[in-house]
Amino acid sequence: MLEKIDLKKEISDEEYKAKRDALTLSLAELQRELRAKNVPVMIVFEGLGAAGKGVQINHLIQPLDPRGFEVFTTARETEDEHMHPFLWRFWTKTPAKGRIAVYDNSWYRKTLLGRFDQDISKKQAHNDYIEINSFEKQLTDDGTLLIKFFLYISKKEQAKRFKDQLSHKGTAWRVSDGDLHRNKNYDKFSKYVEEMLQQTDAEYAPWTIVEAENEKYATIKILSTTEKYFKQKLASIAAAVPVIKDGKFSEGSYQTSSLQKADLTKSLTREEYKKQVKKLQKRLTDLHGQLYAKRIPVVLAFEGWDAGGKGGAIKRLTEALDPRGYTVNPTSAPNDIERVHHYLWRFWNHMPKDGHIAIFDRTWYGRVMVERIEGFCSVEEWERAYKEINDMESQLASHGAVVIKFWMQIDKDEQERRFTDRQNTPEKAWKITDEDWRNREKWDLYEQAVDEMLIRTSTTYAPWVIVEGNDKYYARVKVLETVVNALEKRLKS
Repeated sequence: MLEKIDLKKEISDEEYKAKRDALTLSLAELQRELRAKNVPVMIVFEGLGAAGKGVQINHLIQPLDPRGFEVFTTARETEDEHMHPFLWRFWTKTPAKGRIAVYDNSWYRKTLLGRFDQDISKKQAHNDYIEINSFEKQLTDDGTLLIKFFLYISKKEQAKRFKDQLSHKGTAWRVSDGDLHRNKNYDKFSKYVEEMLQQTDAEYAPWTIVEAENEKYATIKILSTTEKYFKQKLASIAAAVPVIKDGKFSEGSYQTSSLQKADLTKSLTREEYKKQVKKLQKRLTDLHGQLYAKRIPVVLAFEGWDAGGKGGAIKRLTEALDPRGYTVNPTSAPNDIERVHHYLWRFWNHMPKDGHIAIFDRTWYGRVMVERIEGFCSVEEWERAYKEINDMESQLASHGAVVIKFWMQIDKDEQERRFTDRQNTPEKAWKITDEDWRNREKWDLYEQAVDEMLIRTSTTYAPWVIVEGNDKYYARVKVLETVVNALEKRLKS
């Protein structure tokens, strides 16, 4: 791919000025249209050292309204970033709808340099690129326009530019020993660039190779390519068919219900409950310290019927934990800021760093339950969410996280009893709303959605645990016991 590129391409001053002026006006207008259509845009600049990424980013943003974009420079991971899954720092920097994010180096840099330095194996790089492809597809499926540029120059030209930069105090700092080493081993580094391009060039996120030896030629190619993709995105929006919002349950689907098989008669006496909780909480306290020492992150996700006992189970967990080492994240309807991002964005923002525990009281599974049933997302959106969620959880597990998901199961009669109790108890009345009562009318629909969710998203790396919850004592002990057993297993491994 790279060896066939003609790096001698040039453009005359007259043609450059005419095209630049026309593209400047066009891009400014297109930015306004994209903002009006609420389209998030991500523009990636990768390339060889001294290829001119900084200069070209500056040329690109000059026509744009500075209130509508942000430029991110990707340097080495900070300590905090290193203690999260590799794509976490980029998920948290994805743009809101209508805004543009420009990346000076990106999620590709770590893997590319790691391959060259032999810090990352071919297999690990392949896994990284699979995660990157998933990341980019999730965003583009959700409506993000992703444009990727790779700026390329010859070994001779790169060496010349390094020499020029090193000869001036004001620019010498830009040239690192790593830059010089990669220039010396130019062919080897190019081989890893080819590997990256081949594994991540996709229809939804194609690479554009920019012949960057002539700055003016490179500028016009970048501006015109950006204009082309801006126009294509707007045209696709104009031609889009209306989205269908429907829960889409076929008659008789998921008749072998995991929920209906749950034995809700399981129970404990108060004495048994107190004894087991005390023992398990003591063990959990000790395990929490070991998790921190070994820097193992933990994600505990709680879903279940309204009044299913999530709060009580979470309380018994946190009573045993060091408050400095965990966070409970209650999930309600997305706020205005969360609504203008990909639905997983707000959850990525709360994933734990190494050694910490994140507990979610309701989760990303709202996409395939309440959003599906209530018509808050399209059929296409909730159908693809199963894979998106599995991919996210796989990335957490690959980073070393323990991921456990609990479904708190009660029957319809028990739910009604708890609702009535809450309604008639002043200190509990805040827990019950009219919406809770309305949701009971859709019990059968929710049950079908939950069964499909359990079947399609219970994995070896992020299993679902159905908690028989008619007896609160039994449910709380089962949650504690499950967490303790999983943490002990992880620490032994």
